[in-house]
Amino acid sequence: KSKDNHVYLYAIVRKDLQMPFGKLSAQAGHAFTDTVFSILDNSQHTNLLSRYLEKDNAGSKVVLSAKNENQLLKAYNLLKEEGVPCSLVVDSEHVLPPFFDGSPVVTALGVGPCEKQQVSHILKKFQCI
Repeated sequence: KSKDNHVYLYAIVRKDLQMPFGKLSAQAGHAFTDTVFSILDNSQHTNLLSRYLEKDNAGSKVVLSAKNENQLLKAYNLLKEEGVPCSLVVDSEHVLPPFFDGSPVVTALGVGPCEKQQVSHILKKFQCI
């Protein structure tokens, strides 16, 4: 099957929060699941989810990093404008100094399922982890 038609899930986590690997991994996991769950409430994107779940697409996940919250929110707004499934992850009630004091903190952005060419112009500024 051609990679041109391949469907991906992306998790973009904030680098400026300096999360330990365990915390970062959990936030990336939330990003993946939150964006998929958001599709279950939006029949407009169910075809993308079905394509993602096909044998040839299963497991195509990419984790990227954003410099800061502003970069993450800018991408979120652009993706929303273009109708790409996405979901912000807000961590709250967890204490992990110095960046987590229990207050709500935007930690990650889940994107997809989507084709790479749908989002490459927005996601190209983010680095692979």
